[in-house]
Amino acid sequence: MDTILNKYGILVCCVMVFLAGTSFAGPWPAPYKRYTVRPQSNPFCNAGVISFCPTGEPDNIMPEFNPGDAIEIYALKKPVWQFKFGDVLGKLNIMHDALGFKNLNTGMNYTMEWYELFQLMNCTFAHVLKNESIQWCNQGAVCIYPGIKDRLWSENGTLAKIATTTGSVFNSFSDWVLWDNRTGLFYETWTVKDKPDGNTWFQPFDCASWVIRALDKFGRLGVSFNQSVHLNYTKINLYSDQPEYLGTSAEVFDKSANKTMQASATNIVKFYSKFQSQKKWEDLAIEIIEDLYEIFEKNEPFYLYYNDAYWLLNLTSPIAKLTYEESPLPKPGRIDNIT
Repeated sequence: MDTILNKYGILVCCVMVFLAGTSFAGPWPAPYKRYTVRPQSNPFCNAGVISFCPTGEPDNIMPEFNPGDAIEIYALKKPVWQFKFGDVLGKLNIMHDALGFKNLNTGMNYTMEWYELFQLMNCTFAHVLKNESIQWCNQGAVCIYPGIKDRLWSENGTLAKIATTTGSVFNSFSDWVLWDNRTGLFYETWTVKDKPDGNTWFQPFDCASWVIRALDKFGRLGVSFNQSVHLNYTKINLYSDQPEYLGTSAEVFDKSANKTMQASATNIVKFYSKFQSQKKWEDLAIEIIEDLYEIFEKNEPFYLYYNDAYWLLNLTSPIAKLTYEESPLPKPGRIDNIT
């Protein structure tokens, strides 16, 4: 087991279309699809260990500050599954990211984070049902709740003040949060590239990418950041030749599809069948590690689900890698209008 983890540190993290037709000509990285309506969750899906946003504000509700209030912005990081494993995953730089806000005028504090509705593994691997159909339990959303648990974030992670802004700017930022939350619906675990320093095929859509987008929006609203603060983010990388587009979910699993499409559907079901188990989640974690290790060792095809479409990845060396790289805080530049 130690050999597996040493060789593929990425695997530890795993445990824890607007496209039409039959081809994809670019651009790369493939643009993340935005939606106009959030679909109802399938009753089959559940959050598991912890329900989503149990103490959060009601859906699509954001706090509103007085325009002249002084608002401190904090970068928050903690190890993934700290509630279960403490700092174990933190030592591997497998971190969860969020933002904190302190209103110096009212004394109200808030934590804001974007994460999976149904836990990471459900967002990464599809369920294969008894009729050999595919069921995804994959949505993500923003959660905002009163208070900042200082010790939770600072003990094994980060609680760093990065800027001060106004209530007016925060209220404009809140409008962006609601838009982002209503249109960016699906969690994407993997970063896919051709090589470590090469082209990117697919970008993640996760807690870290949400924080990066949020800070970029603050920058475009004119917020000046403390550039002495350096923030790194976890990425789960796969390395592949240019991905082969197989078709949308509806196309691939259309019972009247041609033989090539039917073969793709069979292979996709076979691939995700490797990650099915009724074991308790600690044992399931080990099983998924071993299944991924087998795929990587045998250089088997990897079937990626992105933008409600399936893609065939022919993995290349180094196949998979966990990285923890800096994304600089925004510098003064283009300014959006404040409403």
